[in-house]
Amino acid sequence: MKITEVKTYTVGERGRNFLFCKVFTDEGIYGLGEATAIPSIQTEIHHKASVLIGEDPFNIERCWSKMFLQTHGMTGIVGGGAMSAIEIALHDLKGKAFGMPVWQLLGGRMRERLRVYTHATSGHTWTERDDRPEEVVIAEKARAFVDEGYTALKMGGIQHIVRDITAIREEIGDDIDIAVDLHGMPWMTTRDAISMGRRLEEFGLLFYEEPVAPENVEALARVSDAVDIPFAAGERVAYIYGARELIEREIVDVIQPDAGRFGGFAQMKKLAGMAEAHYIQVAPHDGSLGPVGEIASLHFCATIPNFLIWEHLTGDVQCRYEIMAPQPEVVDGYMALPDGPGLGVDLVDDAVERYATELTAYAGYAQDNTYNAQYIFARHPRAAWLNPPTE
Repeated sequence: MKITEVKTYTVGERGRNFLFCKVFTDEGIYGLGEATAIPSIQTEIHHKASVLIGEDPFNIERCWSKMFLQTHGMTGIVGGGAMSAIEIALHDLKGKAFGMPVWQLLGGRMRERLRVYTHATSGHTWTERDDRPEEVVIAEKARAFVDEGYTALKMGGIQHIVRDITAIREEIGDDIDIAVDLHGMPWMTTRDAISMGRRLEEFGLLFYEEPVAPENVEALARVSDAVDIPFAAGERVAYIYGARELIEREIVDVIQPDAGRFGGFAQMKKLAGMAEAHYIQVAPHDGSLGPVGEIASLHFCATIPNFLIWEHLTGDVQCRYEIMAPQPEVVDGYMALPDGPGLGVDLVDDAVERYATELTAYAGYAQDNTYNAQYIFARHPRAAWLNPPTE
């Protein structure tokens, strides 16, 4: 069996896009993968594919090494994203060829279902607004998720986090885990991140996620050392090399690889082994992934001993729920593991055609000029930010 072609497919609506790829062979079997939906990653998929034509798709480690060597090693999340999509597709293809799920190829499962959390304060989690205070609406939505069976939630929003988490904790009590993600843009200063982390210690958080920009490892270490909350980071790095210092220096308590950009299954398995030796838990990032990437992460999480929890985005754009089948379900706060050959899912061709789009230049946070295009911003008035008034 030889690789003959690699194709990409882009779908989306309302600015929310997904990037998939398929690896085809001369025996008619193909594999499916997904990467973070950035135009440069789509271009890089085709670049990486050029060194794989004619290769045996079962030699996944060899294929990965050829892609890595093509651009002299470290390539950041663009190369990592491209290699993720292709390497995931190779595992899907191999699983189909041998009639076994990917989790079996990765060493077999440790669990049949995986605990998940969702976003209590995500803008996607409710469609109707009212005139009540925002924290009241957020707390009500958190209660609704708990009533559905979720046992963990995550919150964001740097400006009003103390106000919102107070309302949620009062509503749902202490038996539900809460994680806090305070990423930029703009990012907090290191001192602000420490002060806010200490302010949040009383809430018994599951983890405190990436409150300072990831480029400065020393800043991450300072916050981690100063705050008595499990510290989480890693969604913005690629390969074991990008995460090495976070693990070896035990800066993080929770490492968060993103299946759409970290480099593939083998890289994530190696990362989990590195983390295990340091008693570090794994909770993959999923906020920007689509449905195929989510399924890929589930296969990975099922096979590692140090899995903590999985991130599941609810209320996404409609096309997400039409372009792939079957769709996963959350039951009592858990997602069941697929058991079909390969990833156990496939794209729905007519839906992919219906929602087809082109990945265009991505403005991201650059389109919001609220903070004058600053990457780091010191919050003020600081006293009111750390201690908001209560009713």
